[in-house]
Amino acid sequence: MKKLLLTLAVAATSWGVQAADTAYVFQAGHPSLKEFILGPVPHPDDNKPNADRILLGQKLFFDPRMSGDGNMSCATCHNPALGWSDGLPTARGVKSSVLGRASPTVFNTAYNSIQMWDGRKKSLEDQAMGPMQANVEMNMDIGKLFSWIKSNEGYKTLFAKAYPGEPISESTLSRAIAAYERTVISDNSPFDRWLKGDAKAMTAQQVDGFKVFVGKGNCTACHSGANLTDNGFHNVGLASWGKAEPDMGRYGIRPVAALKGAFKTPTVREAARTGPFFHDGSAITLMDVVEHYDRGGDVKTNLSANIKPLNLSKTEKEALVAFMEGLSSPFIVASIPELPLK
Repeated sequence: MKKLLLTLAVAATSWGVQAADTAYVFQAGHPSLKEFILGPVPHPDDNKPNADRILLGQKLFFDPRMSGDGNMSCATCHNPALGWSDGLPTARGVKSSVLGRASPTVFNTAYNSIQMWDGRKKSLEDQAMGPMQANVEMNMDIGKLFSWIKSNEGYKTLFAKAYPGEPISESTLSRAIAAYERTVISDNSPFDRWLKGDAKAMTAQQVDGFKVFVGKGNCTACHSGANLTDNGFHNVGLASWGKAEPDMGRYGIRPVAALKGAFKTPTVREAARTGPFFHDGSAITLMDVVEHYDRGGDVKTNLSANIKPLNLSKTEKEALVAFMEGLSSPFIVASIPELPLK
């Protein structure tokens, strides 16, 4: 991809960097640092956020009665204390069965144009019911679920306030959970503050790491835009792709040869809190991730054209990890809400 040299034509202090730091090599298509600043949280017209919808969604998100065994909630796999993921290589489902893919973080999923590792869901509303219905995940009988919710006076009141005049249904339940998930936002990291002019928000090493990220590391080929994801699908050459019967990823949804073994690009925001990494949880640390890309992946079959050996120095690798550690916002405690008992 053709590169261009971008020299910021603004006073150095307005970007919070030293004069020597105002020249960057960007991938074509990245006209300025402003592209990395997150905008307002998007939402569909039929699910504009308000306090009642968010409160209902919060209760549903943390309620284990949404599962067949009554012991799993959305928060089981998307735990606020574990980066809104679960800290495991791959998720656990019904009766603690080991599933094939990692639990993605909820952080900034509001900005995604497509959801799930294989992109089979188009929106947060579209995906909300999926884990409940999946027999290997929460294994919930949806008919029984709604019979119970409609008999629960607390939930009946909450639904009436959140979606007045609408029935308690898959639509209103999904929209409520999505409304709550859109509050799980990371937009106040050292990187965000640095972009907006705080010269001391990132360390010199983190600034160097950002230069590697947009330059020699070629990270923005996939981790582009304000949320640091292209919402695209790539085969990055994981060792698991070399198994006898590998996970085909996006190919299972859209059977195009180039998508065999391709998975959705996750955001790098909050990466320091959301490991292990990759859809198969095969990288334990951020340095493991960097080393994987530095060697150009492990299995070359059907490898994305963007994955090539990087030949980074030890200093560059450490700076890149430091930059990714600077993509975490201050920790906010998420309280478990009181659930409607009857």
